[in-house]
Amino acid sequence: MREVPCVTHVNILDPGASPLDYYGFELRRMREAAGLTQRQFGDILNYTGSLVGQVETARKVPTVEFSERVDAALGTGGLFSRLVVLVLRSQLPSWFREVAELEARAVEICTFQTHLVHGLLQTPAYARAVLGVLDRNNLDDRTAVRLARQRIFEKGEPPVFWLVLSEAALWQEIGGRVVMREQLAHLLSFEGNPRINIQVLPFSAGAHPGTQGSFNLYRFASDPAIVYTEGYGIGYPSANPDTVKDCSLRYDHLRAAALSLKDSAELIRRVMEERYGEQRDSDGDPVA
Repeated sequence: MREVPCVTHVNILDPGASPLDYYGFELRRMREAAGLTQRQFGDILNYTGSLVGQVETARKVPTVEFSERVDAALGTGGLFSRLVVLVLRSQLPSWFREVAELEARAVEICTFQTHLVHGLLQTPAYARAVLGVLDRNNLDDRTAVRLARQRIFEKGEPPVFWLVLSEAALWQEIGGRVVMREQLAHLLSFEGNPRINIQVLPFSAGAHPGTQGSFNLYRFASDPAIVYTEGYGIGYPSANPDTVKDCSLRYDHLRAAALSLKDSAELIRRVMEERYGEQRDSDGDPVA
């Protein structure tokens, strides 16, 4: 039996309404121009026809992988891979979109984090656990949107990223032991990468210049530097020269008080093994 193409909501999408609507509109238009049903196209992409339909009607946020497969299947020269960057950025909370723009333009990002690993270095499971606190709606999409920000490290000239991470973030168990072990192993994977540098501020540092909370410093090739802090559901970017100067000084002192890159990696490795390593019973068998 010949499959009847799905035409649900064909006339509803306004391609000018949002990047997501434009993506769905163009996907449907190009798929139909290729003479493929949603099911046939899904088979080519190794996704379900239902998911293709959800993307085409702007009910599902496309992923980077989905977009790359669409480009390969339709020979669109990377169009959807470029569009998905805009789509994912548009799905960020409105107050956070400016931060994503800053991350994308910065040549250097310096961040101090008190309790969590910075989003640019989070694993999928860790990000999902963080985002799922109190709100699990659209969790898959929100996780994909957060992880998409990490593509800035894939640019021809990625930013230099400095992270000073409080030791507390190593011990704060987010998502369970397995998730934390994976997250700390991910941090260790950047050893030797001169563009991604991680220093741990140990408990032994005592009082320090970052006691007021986490903050980010964004530096650009030709624009003034910007300091960013945030509260619950709101962000505070500032280009005020006095604020930037103060936070730059604070950051310099935080880096000085933190462990060296090598000693930081050793501490991360020790916490990973001692706190989140595989537990065994007296017979040497893994404990569930």
